[in-house]
Amino acid sequence: MITRFAPSPTGPLHLGHAYSALMAQDMATATGGQFLLRIEDIDQTRVRPEWEAQIFEDLHWLGLSWPQPVMRQSERLARYSEKLDWLWAGHHVFACTCSRRDVLDALAAPQEGADLPTGPDGVIYPGTCRSNQAISANEHAPKDAALRLLMTSAVAQSCFSFHETGHGPNGETGLIEFTAEDAIRDIGDIVLARRYMGTSYHLSVVLDDAAQDVTHVVRGEDLFEATKIHVILQKLMGLPTPIYHHHQLIRDGAGKRLAKRDDARAIAKYRTEGASPDDVRRIVGL
Repeated sequence: MITRFAPSPTGPLHLGHAYSALMAQDMATATGGQFLLRIEDIDQTRVRPEWEAQIFEDLHWLGLSWPQPVMRQSERLARYSEKLDWLWAGHHVFACTCSRRDVLDALAAPQEGADLPTGPDGVIYPGTCRSNQAISANEHAPKDAALRLLMTSAVAQSCFSFHETGHGPNGETGLIEFTAEDAIRDIGDIVLARRYMGTSYHLSVVLDDAAQDVTHVVRGEDLFEATKIHVILQKLMGLPTPIYHHHQLIRDGAGKRLAKRDDARAIAKYRTEGASPDDVRRIVGL
């Protein structure tokens, strides 16, 4: 078993991160497997060296260890670009120049007052720019526009599935199945590369998990629906589908999911106040 923990250095790790990282390591250790650390730093406008340094410090304090060198997404941009060129040449993506306001306006215009259709990546794209596709198979994917997955092209097979050993937000577990029609209706044309960024979370995480031979993905249940996107991309690009283990979210006293801004729940704060790694394990229920 190979598991991984993949934080973004955009703020302090909190108790929810501790729960996920410790669970991933515990699962790997129990099977004689390997736990990996990956730094998801594609958004260079938000990442900070001091936050990355604190990630290492916090995780080492919790008792976690991992092989070196650590994979960083910022060092894999050429790989993402190569795969985007392949998707572009195959007419699996299209260039989108719509702003968020354009998307909202297009969705709201014919049905004012109605709830907008949403999926795991936000509001479902109305298809405005779908005609902006490659003309020649030798073209490189454009950098000055977002690239969206053309879902009708991506779901060539009729049915998709993945194995869930944890649970989704509604208790979903075991063999999770969904159809091409489900994906077209409920997910839509999600962004695979943001303008001038050269990638997105969805593309990067799929390529990185495959590159690291990750067999079991451990993460919060808030990403359960996004797993359907990842399975589609894996099938489209001929990559293996890991086993997924989604877990409960650690919440504050009001039941709200923890976020990077919740400094009161930061691992470093517990450490400086004299807590031990075992105390953190007890607090998160491990």
